[in-house]
Amino acid sequence: MDTQQRTLNLPASMSETSLRLDNFSSPTKNLISPLKSMSPRTISNLSASPSKSASTCSDRFIPCRSSSRLHTFGLIEESPVKDGGNEVYTRLLKSELFGTDFGFADVSVGNSRVGSPMSPSRNMLRFKTEQPTSGANSPYSPSILGTKGCISGDGMTPKKTPRKVPKTPHKVLDAPALQDDFYLNLVDWSSQNVLAVGLGTCVYLWNASNSQVIKLCDLGPNDSVCSVQWTREGSYISVGTNLGLVQVWDTTKCKRIRTMGGHETRAGILAWSSRILASGSRDRNILLHDLRVQNDYISKLAAHSSEVCGLKWSFDDRELASGGNDNQLFVWNKHSQNPVLNLTGHTAAVKAIAWSPHQNGLLASGGGTEDRSIRFWNTANGNQLSEVDTGSQVCNLAWSKNVNEIVSTHGFSQNQIMLWKYPSMAKVATLTAHSLRVLYLAMSPDGQTIVTGAGDETLRFWDVFPSAKAPASSKESSLWSSMRSQIR
Repeated sequence: MDTQQRTLNLPASMSETSLRLDNFSSPTKNLISPLKSMSPRTISNLSASPSKSASTCSDRFIPCRSSSRLHTFGLIEESPVKDGGNEVYTRLLKSELFGTDFGFADVSVGNSRVGSPMSPSRNMLRFKTEQPTSGANSPYSPSILGTKGCISGDGMTPKKTPRKVPKTPHKVLDAPALQDDFYLNLVDWSSQNVLAVGLGTCVYLWNASNSQVIKLCDLGPNDSVCSVQWTREGSYISVGTNLGLVQVWDTTKCKRIRTMGGHETRAGILAWSSRILASGSRDRNILLHDLRVQNDYISKLAAHSSEVCGLKWSFDDRELASGGNDNQLFVWNKHSQNPVLNLTGHTAAVKAIAWSPHQNGLLASGGGTEDRSIRFWNTANGNQLSEVDTGSQVCNLAWSKNVNEIVSTHGFSQNQIMLWKYPSMAKVATLTAHSLRVLYLAMSPDGQTIVTGAGDETLRFWDVFPSAKAPASSKESSLWSSMRSQIR
């Protein structure tokens, strides 16, 4: 077998003659390191003087920088800038050439140093968590200059633009003889997009789809309209009169189908559940009517000591809330003629009542001139959840169907309309246009538009709430005529 000469694999800077083995007589005493026997000049020549013989192999390991993730390590070093040098330019240049870890050094602004994670006092290696890479054209690219040389953001999420509420009504209707009476309820908007308004002795219907006006009824010279309320289906309407009667009309035929008595004086408030009609009167009583029964009423609820001016059924028809001029707020159910809750706290008449469509058992109520507050109640236990002082008489409350917000209308002394976020009760908007108390409030079937009425004999339409899926566009207001017209 042929034998091959064995050679050492030496670095290029060393030759075989540089190494030699000397025989020593004593294996322990005379053992001297080859490096120790060399002069400093010889040692330096080992690394500094290149070998004249070319080497084709080496035992050095040269890492691949592209796969070593060295960009996550940054050398923090003190690199003073010469007088007259542009430090900002130097930092930007480092960032573009070597990555952001080398570019975000201290930038002096006045006497302070801004935005530097680096310490100029010592050299050290720091490891930074590798951030996910952004697209080359992304506005949140890690590069300071970006791919197009423009300064980009630091990846902050853009803030959501606040919803804009128009400050002026998009439509105004004249409503002659609309009474300036806090205890009446003369405006209601049906699920079929028809607005009912009680003016004097008459009830008028205004179709919001085509602006047609129909005179539904005239009570004659001896009576007047005190309240109107649509059924939930929107085909029948109830009318409370000054004589204490409650009439039910079929609006498709303009025909009265029922007249029910029981009250001794005016019926100023009405409220429909799915089947039961509740009426409140100045005689301090609440009557429950059922059209399927021949009797005028099926139950009488007596707890208020003054006129009943607020009534509202919960959305599940289980509870009825009533407010009166005695500053009392009661909650009733179908199985008892006594209130199950007496919610105390208001110091003035409670006309404004509204159940939340977003949370079961959440009730909002508003007090009159001496109270001026909106209170929120949990009817499951009778606890008051919160209270906000509005600064004005609270005339009406209505929850948005689409978002968790509530609108209130006010009387003395500012006559404004206020939009609130719940539960923070932050003001979204304050609207002013009426010259007298904003006593009447109704909401459109889509939940985006409200109509307000006042003793100034005007009805004003406002776009205050977004749609159920997306914010309402300002172009929608062009569907309404902005010209001033008459309800009759």
